[in-house]
Amino acid sequence: MKTMKKIILIVVVFLLLITGASSIVVTRENEYSLVRQFGRVDHVVTEAGISFKIPFFQSVDKLPRQVLLYDLPSSDIITSDKKTMICDSYILWRISDPLKFAQTLNSSVMNAEGRLDVIVYNSTKNVISSITQDNVISGRDGELSAAIIANIGNSFDQYGIEILAIETKKLDLPGDNKAAVYERMISERDNIAATYTAEGSSEAQIIRNTTDKEVTVLLSEAEKEAAILIAEGEAEYMKILSEAYNDESKQEFYSFVRSLDALKVSMQGKNKTVILSPDSPIAQIFYGGQ
Repeated sequence: MKTMKKIILIVVVFLLLITGASSIVVTRENEYSLVRQFGRVDHVVTEAGISFKIPFFQSVDKLPRQVLLYDLPSSDIITSDKKTMICDSYILWRISDPLKFAQTLNSSVMNAEGRLDVIVYNSTKNVISSITQDNVISGRDGELSAAIIANIGNSFDQYGIEILAIETKKLDLPGDNKAAVYERMISERDNIAATYTAEGSSEAQIIRNTTDKEVTVLLSEAEKEAAILIAEGEAEYMKILSEAYNDESKQEFYSFVRSLDALKVSMQGKNKTVILSPDSPIAQIFYGGQ
């Protein structure tokens, strides 16, 4: 009897342990716990820690709580000017409402990725098909991603999904027309550069013409001032000479000086001879020097 009681006690304890263990729900920081009863979600545990459920009657499913990455497959998209481009993007998303996610997508991340694929592709196609190829190529600084997210709107709210970002890894041209587009872009840039160069040359010529005009005016004014100063100097010189010649006491001296100046001028060059009479004032100087 004692042995039977021990066995029964051990079995009871074992069952209690199993029951207690099956009633504990451990929820980590990076997950949601969905407690189901008879297949339906009874409640959702969103906070990390330990909670409890009814053993044997309730089960637990886990859903990711962290940010998830979905890499969209590359696809061809046609722009508004009927040019084909290859788009390769990825999505950052997370489950914002685990109950909605479980009810609409059967708690399946794969089902969610299928919805992401369709909705984001359609939004990308709608946005790119409304703009030209040149604008698509030049609009890679976040404007394209913002336009795609705005076009999606609240489409994912019904699935309990939040889109955090849609980034374009590659937005390229098909190989058969890539070279032609690049050549056209290079030609356009060359035309722009030529226009800037022509405008710069024209502006430089205007500046040179204006400068030359200003220099000509300044030189003309300087020559005019110089002519005035020369005329004033000559007038002053003539005035001084006139005053000197009008003085009888100095007339003889100035006449003698002017004679010497005339003699100096006449003696320039080689083989010059001057014949002076003995009573010449100049000859008297030489005789006096002896």
